[in-house]
Amino acid sequence: MSKTIFYARVSTNEQTSDHQEQQARQAGFDIDEVVTDHGTSGVTTTLAERPNGKRLFDMLREGDVLVVRWVDRLGRNYQDVTDTIRVFMRRGVIIKTVINTMTFDGSATDPTQEAVRDALILFMAATAQAQAEATKEAQKAGIAFHKAASPEKFRGRKPTFDRKTYDQVIALLEAGQGHSAIAKATGLQRNAVIRIAMNPAKVDATLTRWNM
Repeated sequence: MSKTIFYARVSTNEQTSDHQEQQARQAGFDIDEVVTDHGTSGVTTTLAERPNGKRLFDMLREGDVLVVRWVDRLGRNYQDVTDTIRVFMRRGVIIKTVINTMTFDGSATDPTQEAVRDALILFMAATAQAQAEATKEAQKAGIAFHKAASPEKFRGRKPTFDRKTYDQVIALLEAGQGHSAIAKATGLQRNAVIRIAMNPAKVDATLTRWNM
């Protein structure tokens, strides 16, 4: 018996999967099962690399319907999307989108229908990649703007000590001194000494970011 599966990929800055599912049901889709990947980037991961996305390749059988909000859910770029759609179509899986109500069915045998279907796949996949790249560039621009406006936010917490004190702590650690003794000798809190001892490279990088 065939089934209809709704797949949702939700990144950290997107709407919830519940909202996407509601949109699909309101569009008239009778969904049997929902598969969701949370906090997953569509720009850096293929469908098969996502924890639940890869389950679709085992779940979907001939005659099943895969519903997605849009084809960009199925890959990270033009090539991924087109490859994924064709893999599922060869299995006899029908892919439908909530946006634009597109249907991609591998059972088409008429040459004209096949040509129209393949042209739609290429167009939709290209559009999805263009949108993803535009979003990525917008995010980069936004981050750059906020870095310039609030540099302290991106530098992390400003250290309570300078480079000279850091070097003293490192020297005393290498000499085998205990944390409490080093704190007393340098005037630092013991927790600060422990942070340096646990990850000196990270503390060094923080000092560099603050030009200290």
